[in-house]
Amino acid sequence: MRHRTLLRSALPGAVASFLVLSAAGCANVQGSGAGRPNIILFLVDDLGWQDTSVPLHSERTPLNERYHTPNMEKLARAGMRFTNAYASAPVCTPTRTSIMTGQSPGRTHITFWTLHKDRDNSAGRHPTIDPPQWEMNGLQEEAVTLPRLLQSSGYRTIHVGKAHFGARGTSGADPCNLGFDVNIAGHAAGGPASYYGLHNFTVAGRQGKEPGSQPSVWDIPDLDEYHGKDIYLTEALTIEAGKAIEEAVAAGKPFYMNFAPYAVHAPIMANERYLEAYEDLDAREAAYATMIESVDAALGSLMSKLEDLSIADETIILFSSDNGGLSAHARGKAPDGQTQHTHNAPLRSGKGSAYEGGTRVPTIIHWPGMVAGDSISDSPIISHDFFPTILAMADVAIPSDYADEVEGCDLAPLLRQAGDWSGEERVLCWHQPHQWGAAGPGIWPFTSIRDGDWKLIYFHAGRRFELYNLAEDIGEASDLAAALPERVTELAVKMDRWIEANGVQLSIDKQTGEPVEMPGEIAQRR
Repeated sequence: MRHRTLLRSALPGAVASFLVLSAAGCANVQGSGAGRPNIILFLVDDLGWQDTSVPLHSERTPLNERYHTPNMEKLARAGMRFTNAYASAPVCTPTRTSIMTGQSPGRTHITFWTLHKDRDNSAGRHPTIDPPQWEMNGLQEEAVTLPRLLQSSGYRTIHVGKAHFGARGTSGADPCNLGFDVNIAGHAAGGPASYYGLHNFTVAGRQGKEPGSQPSVWDIPDLDEYHGKDIYLTEALTIEAGKAIEEAVAAGKPFYMNFAPYAVHAPIMANERYLEAYEDLDAREAAYATMIESVDAALGSLMSKLEDLSIADETIILFSSDNGGLSAHARGKAPDGQTQHTHNAPLRSGKGSAYEGGTRVPTIIHWPGMVAGDSISDSPIISHDFFPTILAMADVAIPSDYADEVEGCDLAPLLRQAGDWSGEERVLCWHQPHQWGAAGPGIWPFTSIRDGDWKLIYFHAGRRFELYNLAEDIGEASDLAAALPERVTELAVKMDRWIEANGVQLSIDKQTGEPVEMPGEIAQRR
């Protein structure tokens, strides 16, 4: 198992820490005593592992050279970047709600994206299996959530941008029902109608009709003052976020901000202010690159706002993405000339997929005075780790009757290099018993597990396994399942334990009407 934590400044030669397994093994119930800093979770939509000029592989890649993200570079120089960071799911709502709850999508049963009340967006998509009876309305107001715990401890909690926590027509559609004091432009939909203020951020405007003349669920709320203006959505959200920070500071309250630009989610629409830098790319990829640079500029603007208000040294920034980068459709040419499935190279596939391109994401954490600048960790982490980590940073206790529900691990010891993790055998698991809307490699209902360098995928249709050694084969090109049946069985049994411990719902076989067999059962038959 290959883990390193390379510290290039304050803590040279520190010993690498290891992440711990399990459903409830590493949450901090008591709080860390870390004080009451401001905290910004900067969660980008669909940003791929290589959609940044910050290198997260063993060497720089063509995509690192393609994109201009100087503020991400600045954040990385000030903090720790993670080379093995994962989203909780390969699509958005499951990851976003896992951060809110500290639980994996398998445990919450929020295993796919949501939109309309009681409507399953994945029903009927696969020819031989159906999704189980999952929580298709998403997160609801009775849930224990990260912002609610912070709010009850005196934090001003602010949501800006994409929410996509709960379905339209339910309480979870409004972030204020989930513990946020302030909601700016967040609602049930997971993508923007338009990125242009000239379109009033509406579908009608994007279609060349009178903006707002035909209201759509995708229309962005709350930004009326920017309607008719030549402004990009990411820029408008950044301005509003800055105002919200100023108000929190004026009120003398620590704040938690969930800054979630709708970018870089489709529709791919250029921010023309940045197009000149990408003249060598085709039009679609140039537009996509400007969306990334717009996100980077938003990060820079928020960092400057913190400096202007003299609170930069009191503010933690956690930067990540909700799933791997879009690659199955709507893209232009990747560096290898392909227009599908290779935009996250050297990772395989992208958003919606069981492969690394679907779940591995860029992640950087800056914790002033606690994290050594320009440090790197290879330890695998996952999005629902942010729940206990942020609470520990804020010195807010996890309720004792909820601690056993938390699957995420407090990353504070790793970030501070302050000692060992609370265990050394952690596995990470993913679960998506749904057929996503696009076709491509690994885009089938699945359950998967990473244990050390080994990754096992159980594809529900066909009851088949694929096995990879990620240390030797990050691109998942060499399936070792047939050659190493004992390893398959070992990992499948661990997968069974996770499924049983968390009440994970497997796909339904259309012919029998019953859940598909447990992976351990299938592996032991082979």
